[in-house]
Amino acid sequence: MLKYALQIRPKQINRFPWQLSNQNWRRSYSSKIRNIGILAHIDAGKTTTTERMLFYAGKTRALGEVHRGNTVTDYLTQERERGITICSSAVTFPWNGHRINLLDTPGHIDFTMEVEQSLYAVDGVVVVLDGTAGVEAQTVTVWSQADKHKLPRLIFINKMDRPDADFEKCVLDLKEKLETQPVCLQYPVKNEQGLLAINDVITLEQLSWQQKDLGRSYKNIKLEPSDSLRQLQEKRNELIDRLSGLDDELADVVISTESFDKVDNALIERALRRATSQQKVVPVLLGSAYKNVGIQRLMDAVNSYLPAPEERNQIYDCFGTEVAGKVFKIVHDKQRGPLTLVRILRGEIKRGMRLISARGQAEVVSKLYEPLADEYREVSAVQSGDVVICAGLKSTVTGDLLTSSQSALKNAQKRLKQSLGAATTKDEEDDEPDELDELFSIDPQIPDAVYFCSIEPPSVSSQTAMEQALRQLQREDPSLRVSYDSVTGQTVLGGMGELHMDIIKSRILSEYKIDVDLGPLQIAYKETIESPALNTLSVEKEIAGSKQNVSITLEVVKNQTELFSLDKSPENLASLNTLRPRILQVLRKGSISALERGPRVGGQVVDTQIRLHNASIGRGTADSFVMATAAQCVQKLLSTSGTRLLEPIMALQIVAPSERISGIIADLSRRRALINDVLPKGDRNKMILVNAPLAELSGYSSALRTISSGTASMTMQPCGFASMNSADESLAERRAQGLE
Repeated sequence: MLKYALQIRPKQINRFPWQLSNQNWRRSYSSKIRNIGILAHIDAGKTTTTERMLFYAGKTRALGEVHRGNTVTDYLTQERERGITICSSAVTFPWNGHRINLLDTPGHIDFTMEVEQSLYAVDGVVVVLDGTAGVEAQTVTVWSQADKHKLPRLIFINKMDRPDADFEKCVLDLKEKLETQPVCLQYPVKNEQGLLAINDVITLEQLSWQQKDLGRSYKNIKLEPSDSLRQLQEKRNELIDRLSGLDDELADVVISTESFDKVDNALIERALRRATSQQKVVPVLLGSAYKNVGIQRLMDAVNSYLPAPEERNQIYDCFGTEVAGKVFKIVHDKQRGPLTLVRILRGEIKRGMRLISARGQAEVVSKLYEPLADEYREVSAVQSGDVVICAGLKSTVTGDLLTSSQSALKNAQKRLKQSLGAATTKDEEDDEPDELDELFSIDPQIPDAVYFCSIEPPSVSSQTAMEQALRQLQREDPSLRVSYDSVTGQTVLGGMGELHMDIIKSRILSEYKIDVDLGPLQIAYKETIESPALNTLSVEKEIAGSKQNVSITLEVVKNQTELFSLDKSPENLASLNTLRPRILQVLRKGSISALERGPRVGGQVVDTQIRLHNASIGRGTADSFVMATAAQCVQKLLSTSGTRLLEPIMALQIVAPSERISGIIADLSRRRALINDVLPKGDRNKMILVNAPLAELSGYSSALRTISSGTASMTMQPCGFASMNSADESLAERRAQGLE
């Protein structure tokens, strides 16, 4: 009898939910989390949508408005003054038994790095479209970023209350411009009072929001038999037919019942969730955030259709139960110091825990906070799948992978190599799979700066404070480049645009109380060699009683892939084989450093390879002397071969009334612009697609407003570099020297 009791006891224990193992409990907790980002073109309504979500979830007691400067997520002074999002911010709120961690991201191209960082922390995104404009330039950019991270998406078409909103045009834009497969779950309808209501395709109901209570409640009205109901039923059948081709469970039910009418709503939603998670379709919802319409159903869709943390990031299973967290943003708080936003991918982070970064630096988590923009609620521990703010991490930077110990990191690498079948022979170890590079990479990929300028403190006594402020801002914003120019003795900033540089100056003044002076903005030109050149440089000196002797033969050639190579010809290969690997590394480092500053305007030298033909290093010669000789040799080669300038080109989208187009095109032709196309945009407007040199676009937004009497709008983003003619090169050199 006792033996029988022992046999059945485990079954009896497992039947009670409070007696589940910790692993099952954590999996259950994680399944109720949704980590999402909100992406869109500037002024599409991301921040307003976020404010409504917080309000309806009970996190805020009043509706924040961008134009009033009282929103939760736009908390920086510059954000509230300008009415735009500059820094991505994280908020957490509950909704229908789920916990949603939401990242509100910028829509301006100057801050696209903020979007890129945020996408490492989310499992799905909501892309907001302006119902009156459709898919715009920055929408395409953020969509491609989401593609890169393989993120499932929802579309929310905002501003559908406006008379000029066009739902069908937006859906057509999604198909043509983004090459995606949208499935419409809702359709707009104006009720008897002319207010926006929504017809739900799945439930065949009309949803009507009550404005008396600021949209907190809405009515579900079953449609009476009518043409509207018949059209909606046809849309529902089309949805089922389309999903049944993608989902086996739904297809089996349709085949067995031989009817679309007998398919229940829960089955459609499960099929839609699977298809969305696999990125086969993109659900489309609509509403008006400003008029408080459609937000609750958008949050329901986030819970229903976007994946939970456990359904993604399986690559991190190699950590087992050890901690693995990705740093995706750093902010500095006056009282709390640097605050690090971490997405916990595996394990659990506790207050007082010791963590190791992939760089090998140890950190201690002094405090943990739940994110709500610039407000903080302290917590003691946070589970896998969640987002948390860690205080006390002093050396961690954006993009770092945090784990509990160095051994945990090494074990994870071994397990991942084994699971991926990575090569173990010495010759093949350098060719690691992309997954390893993605998982354990340290430095984020930062786009090239298009502008740079000098920055100076108001006095010598403020120099240290300014350098400290720049270090903190650079930790927050990796797209900000800070360097010291040894030739001019100045600190140089590199940035993504005029607005970016202006924001940096404003933040140093308002947050750090340093009235810095920015020099004139300079275009970040690049240089490339005109023809190959070969040179031998021999340098012999006595430094502190030690004889330094280096003779080196280098060549510069056109090449777009490799920066440094060895000459494999028979006459040189034998002597090069006698050089130690350390000396080769020193020569490589010195040579490549010389490419950072070209001879004409100090731009980076690109599409150029340095080829080492021969090198003779005297005994006792210091590495620094070898490095300096290599750099000097490359500089002479660049001067000998001559360089051509490459200027940054910007892609513009200009929308203006038809009667203003001729004046705008005439002005663009004076700016060396290439008109790619002129397309109709709505009934009265046209859209001009233009490529133009950045050097010709200084203050162009003001000029465009003047030409169009304030009726035109413009977006601009980098699209590469192009060569220049001799006259334009001479003008660029004069500008760089301050002569123009």
